[in-house]
Amino acid sequence: MHDETTRFDPPAAASGEAGGTGAWAVVIPAQRYEAERLFHHDSLELTGLDSGPRPAFGAPVLVVTDGEQPFVVALGRVGAAGGGTEGGETRAGGPPPLVVHYTCRAFDDPVPAPSLVLTGPVTAVDVATYRNLAGQLAPTGDRRTWLVSVDLPIEAPTAAEAVRVFWSYVRELGPRELPAFVYPSGDELAMQAFVLGAEANQDPEEDD
Repeated sequence: MHDETTRFDPPAAASGEAGGTGAWAVVIPAQRYEAERLFHHDSLELTGLDSGPRPAFGAPVLVVTDGEQPFVVALGRVGAAGGGTEGGETRAGGPPPLVVHYTCRAFDDPVPAPSLVLTGPVTAVDVATYRNLAGQLAPTGDRRTWLVSVDLPIEAPTAAEAVRVFWSYVRELGPRELPAFVYPSGDELAMQAFVLGAEANQDPEEDD
């Protein structure tokens, strides 16, 4: 499932220099990638980039996984921590974080990028490669209403106490352990269970 996509045509040539205005690939850390599959975020913030190339504000970005086989998991634009894309402030003690504001997410259906050569956490990408990979992301579907629920049997003396215990369980266990049930509004037969951001079978008879 993808969010609304804002296409951004990169300039005619990519630049590998700091402050360049071309297209870029930014590596998403493994732990943050897991978090993106569990919770919705509007942006990705990378810190500790003290040297090397750095995209200019507004530059188009491929958000990719690291490893022998990188995958494109999102598109975005470089912007400021406050949500803007017109510049950023310099923080005392080092450069500001690199903030990528998502324009399209593909965390559930990543695109393989075998030809993409990463040279670090931030890599300049030629425009042809950017457009080719960005064009492979599935188009955004129409928004629809989904009903999402978490059902827990709670033992408590009162309804209010049961609700408090429920929220305590939800906060403690979270999406890594609790299955969430989701289906399109009006189509309960299409219900699916999700754990760890992916569909999970909850019928023990089917596992036998």
